[in-house]
Amino acid sequence: MKSFGTNVSSTTGFTLTAFPEMEGLEHWLNALLLLLYAISILGNILILFIIKEEQSLHQPMYYFLSLLSVNDLGVSFSTLPSVLAALCFHAPEIAFGACLTQMFFIHFFSWTESGILLAMSFDRYVAICNPLRYSTVLTDIHVAYMGISIIMRSFFMVFPLPLLLKRLPFCKTNVLTHSYCLHPDLIRLPCGDTTINSMYGLFIVISAFGVDSMLILLSYILILRSVLAIASKEERLKTLNTCVSHICAVLIFYVPMVSVSMVHRFGKHSPEYVHKLMSLVYLFVPPMLNPIIYSIKTKEIRKRLRKMLLGSEL
Repeated sequence: MKSFGTNVSSTTGFTLTAFPEMEGLEHWLNALLLLLYAISILGNILILFIIKEEQSLHQPMYYFLSLLSVNDLGVSFSTLPSVLAALCFHAPEIAFGACLTQMFFIHFFSWTESGILLAMSFDRYVAICNPLRYSTVLTDIHVAYMGISIIMRSFFMVFPLPLLLKRLPFCKTNVLTHSYCLHPDLIRLPCGDTTINSMYGLFIVISAFGVDSMLILLSYILILRSVLAIASKEERLKTLNTCVSHICAVLIFYVPMVSVSMVHRFGKHSPEYVHKLMSLVYLFVPPMLNPIIYSIKTKEIRKRLRKMLLGSEL
C-alpha cells in the first residue's frame, strides 16, 4: 500500500450502503430514485434548451437559471454512478480515489448552487430596487464574471477536503452510510485525528452557506421594503410574483441542507435511515423541483413548453 502524505492507509476503497432497514422495498426505492434522476436530468436539459432557443430569455435572470440547471445536472451526474452501482447492480465497492473525487464534486456543486442562488437574489434586488440601472449593472460581461467567481470560490473552498482526508490513515471499518461519498460520512472512518477536517468543514459551511443565506435574506428585506413603497396593491403583487420561483428554489435548497447538517452534528444517536433520507432529500429534491418550479412560474418558459408539447401558442 502506498502512503498518502506521511500516513499509510489500510483501505483501498469503501463499501457503500443502501437501505438494509427497508429490506423488501428495494425495488420500489430503486424505481423512485431512477424516476427522480429522470425528472431532474430531463427537466434541466429542457430548461437549458428553452433558454437557448427563446430569444426573449436571453437576459441575466435566465443566464443565472441556465447556470443553476447546469449545476443541478452536475449534482445528478455526481451521485448517479455509485447510486446505480450500489442499488441497481449490487456492486457497492468504490475505490478510495473515486470516492474522494465523487465527494469533491458533490460538495463543489452544492457550494456552487448556493452562490448561484445568491447571484439570482442580487438580480432580483437590482431589477426591483434599481430598475433603471439594471441594464448597466447586470451586463453580459458582469454576469459572466459573477458566474466565474462563483465557480472559482467553490473550487478553492472544496479542493482542500480530499487533500485533508488523504493525509489520514483509514484503519477502521470502511463501510459508508450512504450510496455516495460525503465529507461528514468519510471523516467518521479515519483512526487519526480529524479535528482539522471537522473544523475546516464547519468553517466553509459558515463562510459559504452562512454568508450566502444572510445576504439572500438581506436582499429580500430590501426588496420587501421597496415593494411596500408601491402604492398599487396589484403592482405590489405583480412585483413580488417575479421572486416566487427564486424564493422556492432557496427554500428547497437551504432547508434540506441545514437539516442534513443538524442531523449529522446533533442527531448522532438518531436511526441511520434518518441520516440517509435527509441526505437523499438534500441531493435529489432541489435538482428535481427547480425545473418544475421555473416551468410553472415563468410565463415565457411555460409558453414555450406548451408550444413544444401541443404544437401551438395556446
